[in-house]
Amino acid sequence: MKLSIALAPEHAVAHLNPGIWQQVNRLHLRKILAEFAHERIINPELIRQEDDWNYYRLSSRDGHTVYDFKARMLALNHWYIDTASINRLYQGEAAAPDAMAFVSAFREEMGIAESMLPVYMEEVSSTLCGAAYMQHYGKPTVNSLLEADYQQIEGTMTGHPRFIANNGRIGFDAEDYRRYAPETAQPFPLVWLAGHKGEAIFSGISTLSYEQVILQELDEETQTDFKAQLEAKGLRPEDYLLLPVHPWQWFNKLSNIFAPDIARNRLVCLGYSKDNYLPQQSIRTFYNTSQPDRFYVKTALAILNMGYVRGLSPYFMKTNPGINEWLHDLIVDDTYLQQKGFCILREVASVSYGHRLFNAAIPEDSPYKKMLACLWRESPGRKLKPGQKLMTMAALLHIDNDGAALLPELIQASGLDTASWLKRYLDSYFSPLLHCFYKWDLVFMPHGENLILVMEDHVPVRAIMKDIGEEISLLNPDMEVPEVARRLMVPVTDEARTLPLFTQVFDSILRFISAILVEHTGFPETVFWSLVADCIHDYQQSHPEYKTAYERFNLFVPHIRPDALNKLQLNNNRQLRNRANPFMDLATVGILDNPVAPFKNQPVNL
Repeated sequence: MKLSIALAPEHAVAHLNPGIWQQVNRLHLRKILAEFAHERIINPELIRQEDDWNYYRLSSRDGHTVYDFKARMLALNHWYIDTASINRLYQGEAAAPDAMAFVSAFREEMGIAESMLPVYMEEVSSTLCGAAYMQHYGKPTVNSLLEADYQQIEGTMTGHPRFIANNGRIGFDAEDYRRYAPETAQPFPLVWLAGHKGEAIFSGISTLSYEQVILQELDEETQTDFKAQLEAKGLRPEDYLLLPVHPWQWFNKLSNIFAPDIARNRLVCLGYSKDNYLPQQSIRTFYNTSQPDRFYVKTALAILNMGYVRGLSPYFMKTNPGINEWLHDLIVDDTYLQQKGFCILREVASVSYGHRLFNAAIPEDSPYKKMLACLWRESPGRKLKPGQKLMTMAALLHIDNDGAALLPELIQASGLDTASWLKRYLDSYFSPLLHCFYKWDLVFMPHGENLILVMEDHVPVRAIMKDIGEEISLLNPDMEVPEVARRLMVPVTDEARTLPLFTQVFDSILRFISAILVEHTGFPETVFWSLVADCIHDYQQSHPEYKTAYERFNLFVPHIRPDALNKLQLNNNRQLRNRANPFMDLATVGILDNPVAPFKNQPVNL
């Protein structure tokens, strides 16, 4: 919407009406019931079985709220729930399914602290409002997404498949949402600041200087204008570093929190960029729509969204380029990964600006110490060959407003049968992750939003990993790494080393892919998981040199205990994990049967 809703406040709620609200609540209740039951936060009671369906009842502790629904149980305790079957009784009377009312009624089962409950409820309400917006204003059908470009697909995604409060964005008002949310797809300029080198620090890969970054990101006219602004204040431009920030961050945080530095001209606002940007799914990373060959920009954005206040740590920003350079060189020098075409989007440069007063006053970690930083990342468009296109891996889980799934449409359009398509996908995505794990004890956070698939004729041919500096861990304490990469080292037990694969790959992406194929095409889940096992066997047979590691870190163990992501958010909605040790003292979903264990001894099916 181009019109400012400040001039027409009723437009702020134009997407909220009884029909749409009921629709998005029913869909979200399906997700709540499925994911909370998956994590055993709730325990629905089996009432009866009929025609391959189980009929369940869930009652609140006070008995006032009762839900009935039917579901089928799939691997990894995945609850395939019939959306239309969900019924709610409140004090004995039929009532519409209501996600907010569910959180209120089952708050004791959720184990959320009373002090955190209102914010969590606000996050759920905000998530519902976003879903209603997408329903009201529409989003592309899966048929149209088959030929859509990367950015159109990116702006159509609706959030993490596991988290219930996945689009909270607490801090945005109704107009901010329309200006800055990825799904509204409104390009906007960034604000540029000049930070004095007494506090501002540049970090870049060895082949990239600060001057080179500015030459690429700003045209000559803009550079001249910024220089003139500093000189007009009696300042020396060579004493400052330039950095872009999110407009919301400038108006809502920086102009107030950094007021002492602004007043002393240690921090100078230079105005908007000429270029426009589109936010990605992660909401604080931006694609340059005016100059697509320029870098992605990632900025601090101090809103509360899905378990964190989305700041940027100056410490991480200083080390991210060096870590990315080290990992890039590791991958480029590896024959197997080059054969697979696996690569990363390097985070090549950063500028961070610390607040000396907050840093001195607050010894522990705090969002107030992560208010002002930016990161430049490579654009994936430069990594394509003719005939290739990009697609976020999150799209494999996408369901459109008509209830159609994109994945079956992709497979059909490719001309391949489902099993052949899945083999190509697993070879592009999972095989490189296995190699990084078994060769270097290196694990990523390879969920849907963090992976970009390179597609040819609707078939994945290779994978590109992003969000490197903050979301990878090195589990091998004996590996020689440069000093800049030592913060990646995490001490874990042998049992915990495979946890990232079971949590992020099995439970956070493959579980949902299998369920979509079961629900929309009837593809047998046993066949799906046998293909995953084939991928593991194929890798292990082609790399016998890691035989000891295969036995020590066995992916075919009978049982696994993935992390419980909603429990983590309910426990602390401002910091899901301890960044220093992301695998320590985590809530789990409980003991699950490992879906590839039955295929431990099967031959490779090539």
